[in-house]
Amino acid sequence: MRILFIGDIVGSPGRRIVHDRLADTVAQRQIDLVLANCENAASGFGITPRLADELLAAGIDVLTGGNHIYDRREILEYFPHQPRLLRPANFPPDNPGAGVFTGTARNGAPYAVVNLQGRVFMPNIECPFRTADRELARLPADVKLIFVDFHAETTSEKIALGWYLDGRVTLLVGTHTHVVTADERVLPKGTAYISDVGMTGPHDSVIGMDKAGIVKKFLDGLPARFEVGTGDVQMNCVLVEAEPASGKATSIVRLCLKTD
Repeated sequence: MRILFIGDIVGSPGRRIVHDRLADTVAQRQIDLVLANCENAASGFGITPRLADELLAAGIDVLTGGNHIYDRREILEYFPHQPRLLRPANFPPDNPGAGVFTGTARNGAPYAVVNLQGRVFMPNIECPFRTADRELARLPADVKLIFVDFHAETTSEKIALGWYLDGRVTLLVGTHTHVVTADERVLPKGTAYISDVGMTGPHDSVIGMDKAGIVKKFLDGLPARFEVGTGDVQMNCVLVEAEPASGKATSIVRLCLKTD
């Protein structure tokens, strides 16, 4: 089974390259399941119902979030109508949305997606390690393929959770920093891991935003309006192969797709 996880989609450039490249990539590489982090899809901050619908229609099976998932207030009433849009499972339990989705991939295999958020240099929310234990215990016994998006700031917290869940999940990807790491590997007990998948959007930028405005902010510290960048648009993602019967990953490869 082949799974594609797309790194944080940023603004219209990120959405556009997904629209332009995803269908051909799925067909050419015979991908059975597509996952993506979408929390920066609306001009770099949050996502709207319309944009979520567009990304799902483009071929993404499940959308994950993070600390910006509620930035657009109109998304709050959308969650009950679209279970394939997730927010971190360790957010307060009464918050809109859910942190876990279970479904069936194109090849007929049952799977689960778990969305978690870190706490180091991030808001003080429920422990992602203990939340992972709780959510994994709730999954049906026949769900062997489990994919985790850990939206976190530090590589140390991400690596620690990777070791903690090794052998219990198929894939743990880090998101949030928008900078792809080169540490992809399959851990000893069968969990594919990478500290950060990177960003889908303009790389001629500062993590997706126009360079000039960000540099000015660092220089003078004054309030500024940030705009999404435009150049060098890339779709950073990982392609993972796994055994459906065991849920163990067999390989993980970084991909960097560009506009034609």
